[in-house]
Amino acid sequence: MAHLISFISDRFDVSAEKPNSINPIAGQSVLLWLREELVRAQYRVTEPETEDWGWYVDVASEDASYLVGASADAADPTPTVEWTVQVHKNRSMKDKVLGRNKMAADDPLFAVIERIVRGDSRIEQVSVTRDA
Repeated sequence: MAHLISFISDRFDVSAEKPNSINPIAGQSVLLWLREELVRAQYRVTEPETEDWGWYVDVASEDASYLVGASADAADPTPTVEWTVQVHKNRSMKDKVLGRNKMAADDPLFAVIERIVRGDSRIEQVSVTRDA
């Protein structure tokens, strides 16, 4: 199951993003910002790539790997945009069959992302959903 963080912000410029070649969904700007912050926190993070539901990066630590996605409706951009960041922990087939290595409520990567988002003064109305 994924953990989600939703928020509203004017911090990210949707009009400056590279167009999503699959669907007109924003997310690159949020992931570029998160990527920089996560690298500072000692995570390995890929460059943002497009997906049909938005944008994603792969994130890895010594103990786990994740897919982190971001999306917002870019069809009618306004200065203040509602964003969703989703965090999925990668698990092997064996882990899934045996019910192991699930994303915990206190997952370390999710905690770091939540701290980064809540710590930015230009981000408002933060909402967290675990096991979405």
